[in-house]
Amino acid sequence: QVHLVESGGGLVQPGGSLRLSCAAFGSIWNINVMGWYRQAPGKERELVASVTNGGDTYYSDSAKGRFTISRDNAKSTVYLQMNSLKPEDTAVYYCNVVWGARRIDYWGQGTQVTVSS
Repeated sequence: QVHLVESGGGLVQPGGSLRLSCAAFGSIWNINVMGWYRQAPGKERELVASVTNGGDTYYSDSAKGRFTISRDNAKSTVYLQMNSLKPEDTAVYYCNVVWGARRIDYWGQGTQVTVSS
């Protein structure tokens, strides 16, 4: 069992920056991938960025060049640095980990990011 605690969401103006954090607790030794998804109103949840144990990263097309994902294994924490934010980045952002050989998904409670002037 893995419990995820997110922080860092909020209201920011277009062009601004936010940093999301997600700390994992529990059976953290078997986490494979840590990542961030988002879900905007009326849309499906989509993968924004992820990072493997080995440090390999993935970014969605909308995140490339603006967002940076990083992982501190010692703290079992994953971060998402979001720069040059746009109104279309407005969504609830969810932390996700993929755990164990059976690749079980665990989710955080979600944190709201609103980009508006």
